[in-house]
Amino acid sequence: MGGRAVARVLLDSPLPQLDRLFDYAIPDAMDEEIVPGIRVKVPLRTAGRIVDAYVVERGEAVDPDRPLSEIDAVVSSVRVLPPSLYTLARRVADRAAGSASDILRLVIPKRQVRVEKAWVARRDAEAQAVSGSPADAEAAGDTAPVAGSASSAPGAEWARAVLETYPALTAALDADKRVALDAPARPARTHAQSGSGAWAVLLAAAAAHTLAGGRSAVVVVPDHRDLDQIERALEGLVPPQDLVRDDAARPAADRYRGYLRILERRPVVVIGNRSSVYSPVHRPGLVAVWDDGDPLLDEPLAPYVHARDAALVRQGLDGGALLLAGHTRTSDVERLVRIGWVGEAAPKRKYAPRVILSATREGERPGARIPSAAFAAAREALESGPVLVQVARPGYAPSLVCGDCRRPARCVHCAGPLHAPRKDAPPVCRWCGRTAMAWRCASCDGTTLRLASSGSTRTADELGRAFPGTRVIVADGTHPIRSVAAAPALVIATRGAEPEAEGGYRAVLLLDGERMLMAESLRIAEDCLRWWSNAAALAAPGAPVHLVGVAGRIARALATWTQPAFAAAELEERAPLRMPPTARVAAVEGEPTAVEKALSDLRAHVPLAADAILGPVDVPPGERERGAPPRARAIVRFDYAHGADVARALRASVVAASVRGRRSPRGAAPRNTLRVRVDVPDPEL
Repeated sequence: MGGRAVARVLLDSPLPQLDRLFDYAIPDAMDEEIVPGIRVKVPLRTAGRIVDAYVVERGEAVDPDRPLSEIDAVVSSVRVLPPSLYTLARRVADRAAGSASDILRLVIPKRQVRVEKAWVARRDAEAQAVSGSPADAEAAGDTAPVAGSASSAPGAEWARAVLETYPALTAALDADKRVALDAPARPARTHAQSGSGAWAVLLAAAAAHTLAGGRSAVVVVPDHRDLDQIERALEGLVPPQDLVRDDAARPAADRYRGYLRILERRPVVVIGNRSSVYSPVHRPGLVAVWDDGDPLLDEPLAPYVHARDAALVRQGLDGGALLLAGHTRTSDVERLVRIGWVGEAAPKRKYAPRVILSATREGERPGARIPSAAFAAAREALESGPVLVQVARPGYAPSLVCGDCRRPARCVHCAGPLHAPRKDAPPVCRWCGRTAMAWRCASCDGTTLRLASSGSTRTADELGRAFPGTRVIVADGTHPIRSVAAAPALVIATRGAEPEAEGGYRAVLLLDGERMLMAESLRIAEDCLRWWSNAAALAAPGAPVHLVGVAGRIARALATWTQPAFAAAELEERAPLRMPPTARVAAVEGEPTAVEKALSDLRAHVPLAADAILGPVDVPPGERERGAPPRARAIVRFDYAHGADVARALRASVVAASVRGRRSPRGAAPRNTLRVRVDVPDPEL
């Protein structure tokens, strides 16, 4: 005689101590309703309230005599948590010392009742037509296969033609391999409805090829502009009903409708941002991540998992091909290539933009922002079309200095940097937003300010005077622009905000390179190369790309279009320092005693090197919330082989600290005394 049936559920809770499966008794009236994957409500005795949860599996009670709480209610009969998604969330969370519920919260949209009822009615009608009984659809896994298939996708032939230029990529797609792709700067072949960049055309062809083989594809891109491009490139290649745009900015109803389509047992192409990498598609055949160096692919919420790392974990679990593509190659991907975990795919014939290293000539003013050669190229290009000018920062004058001693101008209230938002405007603090009406230098007592740099607005003013009668367009965070026409115009854009130009830009000027390279960041060199490469890829075939004021290895890498070699050199330089990605890095922050305890427990359980831990040091008051107690921060460097042990030990410390925080004195709010982040991309104490 078997034991009492129980449901093992995962609570939708941010508390780390609740990140495990709990047994709940199944009421007799709900026995047929309780199936894995559905949403339920269960009592949480320790908190005295009802919470949301997911049924992960059914089983038998380990101790039949032990009293169990019963499931309170079934929220929905739709299985929104397939077994594959739970397994992926659990594996990714364990790797990052986080909670599986935090991962699922990013993936599964909030329930929309009307949308769900309409979907269930359509599903049951289709199942009735196919098999004669809606129950057959439930037994098969919530949906019935729908005829009309991916194998007859209209873009299959075109996709094969585009992929002919990348034979290694086609082989990787068919053999379910991991491959790094250096995307072309212009398409070898396009179709009439595209109007997208070369990279979007290539990824669309890979997705269409996968769909034509009866398998699903997931394409992950950094932002909405990239989503627009890949969506345009897929028009006419896949049936509309087989394309889902998973965008967090979409209305809640549309996002839930798309998620329900993803759950269906028929292939689909999903395009979306970082959380789309977890999409529980049917028969996964491809996960493609575009431009993995973009910080938008790094999840800012716990457990802070980068889309690239989640894609690697998913490929190991689900199989299918993994495509890591970009105009540049990050040092993270280069490490995977060097150890043989990821292969390479190169086109039959390499195409590179015409990059010119511009510097001031004899007779010109030393340090001129735009050398004469670049200025002349812009003037000539404006006769036939638009010209792109990339600058470092938005605004008018991003930084100000004392007119007498040249020291940076600081706010007298918070010591933040001052900037000029527009011409003839009083300086404003970037930190507190106060206007410095009667500023005085703390060093020399001077009262005059000097513009130390030019932002996008000031550059537009200067070039507008230099090219009278020419239309000037500013594209930055305040003025987002997606595309410009082929008519002559000067487009002044900050890094990463460059709009697409119809037919490509007739010339590209990359300014402020030296200023960009001065930023204090471990990855600033590869970031700059990525910004410049992405801008250069927007140039029309044969159009000049002028990199102003930059020399050395990074300039040669752009001029020769050999970004993988630059990534390899970066990797070699970081190896002696044991900086990422040559080693994994975790950050531990919290109350000093909690940090010390976590580091002590970590050393007791994991054989770390003597210099593996940097710190702990005190967190500056300016980085803490007002009134918050003192906090400490430490950096832990460890080998990839010790990753599982480090994550397990740090997670145990987080749970222990959280439990201690819950035992606060009566009336006091529970405190989160310890915070851990594994795989910090740019460690800084």
